[in-house]
Amino acid sequence: MTLPPGTPDLEVLDLLVSVAELGSLGAAARRHGITQPAASMRISALERRLRLRLLERGPTGSRLTEQGRTVVEHARPLLAAAHAFTDGVAAVRAADRPRLRIAASKTIADHRMSHWLAALREARPEVSVALEVGNSRQVQAWVRDAQADLGFVEGPHPPAELGSRVLGADDLVVVVGRDHPWARHRTPVTVRELAATPLLWRESGSGTRDTVWEILAATAEPAEPAAELGSAAAILATARTGLAPAILSGLIAEPDLRTGALVEIPLADAVLTRKFRAIWRHLAPPAEPADLLVRYAERVEQTRGQRRTG
Repeated sequence: MTLPPGTPDLEVLDLLVSVAELGSLGAAARRHGITQPAASMRISALERRLRLRLLERGPTGSRLTEQGRTVVEHARPLLAAAHAFTDGVAAVRAADRPRLRIAASKTIADHRMSHWLAALREARPEVSVALEVGNSRQVQAWVRDAQADLGFVEGPHPPAELGSRVLGADDLVVVVGRDHPWARHRTPVTVRELAATPLLWRESGSGTRDTVWEILAATAEPAEPAAELGSAAAILATARTGLAPAILSGLIAEPDLRTGALVEIPLADAVLTRKFRAIWRHLAPPAEPADLLVRYAERVEQTRGQRRTG
C-alpha cells in the first residue's frame, strides 16, 4: 500500500492542530520550538499541498478558516494513531529490554550498589535494573522465592540453601558518642568486655547483627541490648547521644568518625569483619547480565581492598 499523492507529513498537521488549540500561530510556533516565520512557511506549504486555504492572515494575527477547522478535525485521529503507534513501539522495545531483578541488604544498597551498577551500566546500558532493599535475611527469602534474580548480602556464612560467591570484606568498627565514658580514654576493649556491655544492635535478620553476635558469643554470652534499631541511620543517631557503644560497618561510620561525632574504640584481641556475598538460587545461577554484575562487583571490591591495604 502506498500513500495517496499529496499526503502531508504528520509534523505540519500537528502544528496546525496546535494553532487550533492555542489560538495563534505564534503560540503554536513556541510550542513546537520554531520561529513564527518558519511556522507560517510550513502552513503555507501545507496549504499549497492540500490546495486549501487554512489560515486567514491579518495585521492582528492569524486564525483558522472553516476549511482549516475541517482539516484539523481530520488530522486529530491521524495524530492520535501516530501517538498510539509510537507508544506501541516503545512497549515492544521495553519488553525486549533485558531486565534484572536484584535485592540487596541496606548497607550494600546504600554504600556499594551504586559503584557496581555504574560498572554494569557502562558496559550494558540497555539493561533495566529493579532493586529491592531489606536486611540480609529478607534478601535471602526474596532470592529463594524467586522474587529476585540475584541478591547481595553481608554476614559470617553463606546461606546453605543458596549458591553464593564472596565479593569482598567489610571492616566493622566499635564506636561511641564523644560524651560516652569510653571516648575519654579510647583504650582498647576486649571481645569479652564487648560481650558484657549492652550495645546498640540492629534488628534480627541483619547481616551485621549475625556477624557481631557470632564473634561475641564465641567468647561469652552477649549482654541484653541497650536498644534494637531497624536501620544503621537510627544506630548512628543513637550512638551520637552517648547512650551505648555500637558496632557498625566502617563504610557507615566513616563520615561521623571524620567529623568527630563518633569516636572509634580499638579492639584488643580481634578483627571484626564480615563478608559481602552475591547469592542466587541453585537452579538459576547468574547468567547475562546477572553474571556480569557479579563479576563487576567482585572487581570493584578487590580494587577497594587493595587500596585499603596498600
